[in-house]
Amino acid sequence: MDFALDSGNTAWMIVATALVLLMTPALAFFYGGMVRTKSVLNMMMMSFISIAIVGVIWVVYGYGLTFGDGILGNLIGSPTGFFGLNGIGDDSSLAAGSGVPFLVMAAFQATFAIITVALISGSVADRMKFGAWSLFAALWATLVYFPVAHAVWGGGLLGWDNPITPSSPIDFAGGTVVHINAGAAGLALALLLGTRKGFGREPMKPHNVPYIMLGAALLWFGWFGFNAGSEFAADATAGRAFINTLVAPAVAILGWLVVEKIRDGKPTSLGAASGIVAGLVAITPAAASVDTWGALGIGFIAGVLCALAVGLKYKFGYDDSLDVVGVHLVGGLVGTILIGFFANLSEGTTWAGAGDNMAPMDGLFYGGGLTQLATQTIAALIAVVFSFVMTMIIGWVIKSTIGLRVSEDVEVAGIDYAEHGETAYEEANQR
Repeated sequence: MDFALDSGNTAWMIVATALVLLMTPALAFFYGGMVRTKSVLNMMMMSFISIAIVGVIWVVYGYGLTFGDGILGNLIGSPTGFFGLNGIGDDSSLAAGSGVPFLVMAAFQATFAIITVALISGSVADRMKFGAWSLFAALWATLVYFPVAHAVWGGGLLGWDNPITPSSPIDFAGGTVVHINAGAAGLALALLLGTRKGFGREPMKPHNVPYIMLGAALLWFGWFGFNAGSEFAADATAGRAFINTLVAPAVAILGWLVVEKIRDGKPTSLGAASGIVAGLVAITPAAASVDTWGALGIGFIAGVLCALAVGLKYKFGYDDSLDVVGVHLVGGLVGTILIGFFANLSEGTTWAGAGDNMAPMDGLFYGGGLTQLATQTIAALIAVVFSFVMTMIIGWVIKSTIGLRVSEDVEVAGIDYAEHGETAYEEANQR
């Protein structure tokens, strides 16, 4: 089949790819502002090294493992035909029939793999060796992200005509692949590392709230490419994803701040920034499959539940430093499962190519019954278990060999200078 370039779709996807790549430096600002002065550079460097490591392995073999023909019982893709992403003609490179060149599609998907790894770093702030994190990033992308992405997006076990769920799960832009996956991994790593010195006893307040607000703003900006770009076309479905990416975070801010006002007496700027991210996380899987009312419902519920969930670490004693579990795992579960209630497939996405017996269905509130709710729940739980168990194994191997955690002296003095030989603020000495 000859490739027919669609210059409009291609231009949009090039822009969307740049927007999504921007999200990882934005995350560096968001996370960097949330930690103490003595570890801000280390926190930001974990995001930047994720770009370097995952960007390289994606083009070498990651794309093939994700989107190549299934091997090992379709558990993973084969890198054989895509090794290095060279020598692949345009006549085999249609992205969902939208006239987008193969290499543009591959670059767009690379940015998803990058930020998923970077998200996990928020759970290990102040205490993980930089070398251990770098090794973890490569192993986790290879053994966890690529298989989960293949299962959901690459025609694997949770794709079309899958043998596990009663219909095909909806994950338009990464609720399962990105956020549930990263959130479960963050919980596993936090448990393996243990708590920071002084956790629950000493104040560990953000050192730079303007950094947090800037990071949240840039994340929201980039997320329009994340969600609307996942259509691979400049069309009405992308438009639906775009408006929902505006609506859900906006109402999630309100939900989060209502909780803060009732619980703490004051709405905070940190709460507003966190509400943005919670709403973005929750609408990601549903961006093109719910109408405006669904986006409002999902966003508000996510804002409320994530605001409540971030306190669970103190109740249960796990040190999820920057609330990867409370925002990304909980927000991802909220958005993914609520599709089973709010899915309205007359809005946005068309599901051409799905087998009649496995096609996604409308949600419970739109006359679709319980089938899609069951599908979304099963898919989410599979992702949680797989990511958690595999992360535990990877983390244990690293802990048993080169070690995961810096020494207590380094943690107390500040990880920035010990790991990187520099500090963010020469005159500051915050502990």
